[in-house]
Amino acid sequence: MFALIDGNNFYCSCERVFQPKLQNRPLVVLSNNDGCAIARSDEAKALGIKMGAPWFKIRHFEEEVGLVALSANFALYGDMSDRMMTLAAGLGHMQEVYSIDESFIDLSGIPGDLVLRARKIRRRIHQWIGIPTCIGIGPTKTLAKLANAIAKSAERKLGSYPAHHAQICHLGACNAQELAALLQATDVGDVWGVGRKIGAQLRAQGVHTALDLQRMNPAASKAGWSVVLEKTVRELNGVPCIEFEDEPPAKQQIACTRSFGQPITELQDLQEAITEFACRAAEKLRRQNSHTAFISAFIRTSPFREKDPQYSRSASIPLPSPTSDSAHITQAACAILKHIYRPGFKYAKAGVMLMDLQPATHQQLTLDFDETMPENRVRLMDAMDQVNQRYGRGTLKLASAGAPKAIKLWAMKQERLSSLFTTDWAGLAVVGSGKDGEQPRL
Repeated sequence: MFALIDGNNFYCSCERVFQPKLQNRPLVVLSNNDGCAIARSDEAKALGIKMGAPWFKIRHFEEEVGLVALSANFALYGDMSDRMMTLAAGLGHMQEVYSIDESFIDLSGIPGDLVLRARKIRRRIHQWIGIPTCIGIGPTKTLAKLANAIAKSAERKLGSYPAHHAQICHLGACNAQELAALLQATDVGDVWGVGRKIGAQLRAQGVHTALDLQRMNPAASKAGWSVVLEKTVRELNGVPCIEFEDEPPAKQQIACTRSFGQPITELQDLQEAITEFACRAAEKLRRQNSHTAFISAFIRTSPFREKDPQYSRSASIPLPSPTSDSAHITQAACAILKHIYRPGFKYAKAGVMLMDLQPATHQQLTLDFDETMPENRVRLMDAMDQVNQRYGRGTLKLASAGAPKAIKLWAMKQERLSSLFTTDWAGLAVVGSGKDGEQPRL
């Protein structure tokens, strides 16, 4: 038996924990450079705001109905995620963190009433850190994911699903008729593992609901689509096919790409951005204890600025020896940049990708084949990561990233960023005593 616990409207919920005035108000969190909505409160969804809606198209709601829009505060969300996952782990004996706001819990062998146990964990998470959650329970990961979706839908609108499934739904406790009714009420495109393209193909073949998919012949699903869909069909029938991963697998590629807050024209500014991206990717590489042997970088103008000259170029370079050294990776990325850069264009985005990843070894050769300092470089990178983890990202950086306090023309636009309430002393909430007999304020 598996459970999937998920934070409701997670980014919005994190903001509301520290800003109670946002409760019951329409709220959206915007993407990098405040471009589009990547999280919406239920009140914002009720206004018809879609996921990914451009800010300039929904901005009118700000004056019309009091919509609040905030820049994405990923430092806050990451810290709150760590706290939520620590508490969620108490639901079972194994945990697989699936995303920043979701984790699977292995409930195999857990005695007693699983719904009651889930309710206690949900109450604890809400009481201790203020994040509302929904929990789905099922005999497979796919059914647990579906149960979670039912719990969410039942909480928002009780028309499609029975009220007793709100917040917590246990499909393993349903009889055959109840399960069939719930699957019949679920669109095939809402099933975990069925993408938009496959969903359209299935509907064309007469498979419209999760129940239709459950009744499909597994062999036919494999022959017509893939082994992934076959596993989904079997999982809908209660046969576990998707392995439980208590540790996330190492990534096969690591990328750091970003749109700029304003157009960039100078090579120096682009080099600072590429350095930042390369170092960030290298940090992720070391975190999973891997090396890279192949580096790619790109720059491009904005396709939405149709009146401006357009240019887009990328290139790749193999390294003499696999490495996770930020300096060596940055050196290669900057060499690519100098090769592909062309003056006279307004660049809007750039990025670095690390490929051909492999497990780390004890030998790291530099670009000039100096084999006398690998261990020193390993210790240097470890020290750099520890300092940045303790004192904040960017505390230690390469010189090519530019002066620490200088204004970065390529930096993200975050005009609506909330405070770093849990990761920065300056961002801690302050309780005042009030003035002249006023009530205390937060």
